[in-house]
Amino acid sequence: METWQELSSAVENHLADASIGERCIFAAGVAERLMRRHEGLPEEDQEPFTLSLRPLLDSVWEGALGDSTAFTHIKRGVGEFLLSDYCHNDGQDGPDEADESTAAAVLHAAETYLYGCADFATWVSERAVQAVDQHLEYLADQSDDGILDDPDEAVTSELLRQLRDLELIAGYGKELRQSSRGLSIDTSARLRAELRAPLSRQDLDTADQ
Repeated sequence: METWQELSSAVENHLADASIGERCIFAAGVAERLMRRHEGLPEEDQEPFTLSLRPLLDSVWEGALGDSTAFTHIKRGVGEFLLSDYCHNDGQDGPDEADESTAAAVLHAAETYLYGCADFATWVSERAVQAVDQHLEYLADQSDDGILDDPDEAVTSELLRQLRDLELIAGYGKELRQSSRGLSIDTSARLRAELRAPLSRQDLDTADQ
């Protein structure tokens, strides 16, 4: 069986070869799964800044699915972050909420849409991998025995999920190559049903997430 490091490289290679539209859908899907998990946490464990990024993530979805008017909302959302106190070079002396894995994944997904670079989509993938360890530690803290599940196995499951997502997305490659220029309402609606729904599902995610 491949190691999680090999699987991570496979995801990175897929994203390097993918079109901008495919990268955007992938990044939105991974960020969506992280956001839904975060939204499902007890209120006291949720980060207000992370939750505030839900409208931005929804706009990324709309843009990735062919609504070219979403560009303005995404541009504004990223710009507001860059101008906020959450974007800083103060190290530990500054607010760290933007470095929470879900928040960072959403911001990188937005940057994937704006710039199209494979690096941003790869960083979304990496944030999801980091989130696996963090979530396992959270679950261990919440359990009576405090036992941590096998991190390598959980990370492997996450990366296999990402590769399955990329295979699904590749089947829509021809349409997604045109998505940045806008798609018809009917095409966008169909892609929303056929891509957003399955890519957002938690039941194909790693165990206990």
